[in-house]
Amino acid sequence: MKEMYQTFVEATKYPNLSEPDQKKDKPQPPIELPVKESIKLIKLPEPANIDFAGFDLRQAIEERRTHRHYKEDTLSMDELSYLLWLTQGVKNINEKRNVTLRTVPSAGCRHPFETYLSINRVEGLESGLYHYFASEHQLVPVRIDSTFNQELTEACLGQRQVATSAVTFIWVAVPYRTAWRYAERSYRYLYLDAGHVCQNLHLAAESIDCGVCAIGAYNDDAADQLLRLDPPEMFVIYMASLGRKP
Repeated sequence: MKEMYQTFVEATKYPNLSEPDQKKDKPQPPIELPVKESIKLIKLPEPANIDFAGFDLRQAIEERRTHRHYKEDTLSMDELSYLLWLTQGVKNINEKRNVTLRTVPSAGCRHPFETYLSINRVEGLESGLYHYFASEHQLVPVRIDSTFNQELTEACLGQRQVATSAVTFIWVAVPYRTAWRYAERSYRYLYLDAGHVCQNLHLAAESIDCGVCAIGAYNDDAADQLLRLDPPEMFVIYMASLGRKP
């Protein structure tokens, strides 16, 4: 165990890094995954028009805890839009630098994540897997299938909070977005960035009386296969179930 940790730390120290592709003048990777023109996108409510009234930040931080039990209530589209905006919302696209400015911090403004959703109970949406097209604040249906969440639950080692959630957030890492600039050290930043995103979800959920359970225990291969990813180019890095507090 100690040897594995030390190997990783040593390999990602600055004196041991290889030259990143940015310094080799290699093209920058896209800021997000492309969406096929043939796919009909689902427009989410505009975040600026959503108002759930004020909620004290200190109260949210102090009351935040892990929730594994949820009501069978349905989330509204406003609530889902709000949660997506506060976790991966794109505030601005700097076309000159080819970067996005978002509602969460990310090393070098690289934002290496794609957000997928296992939808169970959201008004106006069928059950299944969706992808968040962040730059347009829209949803892309990926697999409309009521059995998807059961398969995800199995990939999450049978954890009941996934099976009973209104929605489970699945964050997929695209490591080259960060590695293009930071080479081997990027693998430190990926996991730091994932923590920023999930904490935003926890606090945003508190403000609408929802609970969250962050999930790091899952079968990596099963989760990647379920989302049809191709590691190491893309892989599931973190998940979080969410639902109305009991």
